Amino acid sequence: MRKSAVLILAGLLGCATNAVAQTPAQAPAQPKTSTAPKSGTSTTTASHAAYDRALLRPALLKDKAPDTFQVKFTTTRGDFVVTVTRAWAPLGADRFYNLAKHHFFDNSSFFRVVPGFVVQFGLSSYPPVSAAWENANLKDEPVTQSNKRGYLTYAKTSKPNTRSTQMFINLKDNAASLDHQGFSPFGVIDDQGMKVVEMMYDQYGDSTPDDYQDLIAKKGKAYLDKNYPKLDYIKTAIIISPATADSGKPAAMPKTAPKAANP
Repeated sequence: MRKSAVLILAGLLGCATNAVAQTPAQAPAQPKTSTAPKSGTSTTTASHAAYDRALLRPALLKDKAPDTFQVKFTTTRGDFVVTVTRAWAPLGADRFYNLAKHHFFDNSSFFRVVPGFVVQFGLSSYPPVSAAWENANLKDEPVTQSNKRGYLTYAKTSKPNTRSTQMFINLKDNAASLDHQGFSPFGVIDDQGMKVVEMMYDQYGDSTPDDYQDLIAKKGKAYLDKNYPKLDYIKTAIIISPATADSGKPAAMPKTAPKAANP
């Protein structure tokens, strides 16, 4: 979680305006103005009892994800659904499936929102959970899909095998600057869902201190609530299709994965 993860400035010589950097925790980094993803979050300070204790043992959360599944995000801006196709990035899809199954994203913030670039999230609101996932990295995977508008991708650093729990939603077609850096999309949000994503609070800018992610990991929501109270956050993120034991009524799966919103 606190591991240094900075999405390199895209293409140093021409794509600097579309970079993605992750410092203390994976996330896309935009222009030279930001080398670390920002933070900010919701409104309620979480107690340790609020999270699934299984999240404290990442090595045991190894369930294989279905070939295709959907996760519904209920946020302070509305709802959107991510449709994941496991074949795009199996390791990333499995990690996302296990995180959602155990409610890792519940009560966590969209801590970095860069207009016309990305919306980043994936830092737990609970310090014990952040500590448990600090070194739970995934091996890199081939980029089989492009980082187009609506696609969901893990953040990482310039070093190999640094994906963990942080991820970002592309707000526009970032393929030219991110695909060649090894950012592997594993899911997509349709046009209707992107209308919600594009409303996330984005007025805190993109130039927070380098230790920003470390502070979120160490202090959780208490830090975010005090310093960035307007940030939008995830109320719940649950698997809705195929249904799991705690996912409630399943939603009908589309015959084909929805296309990402047009750039």
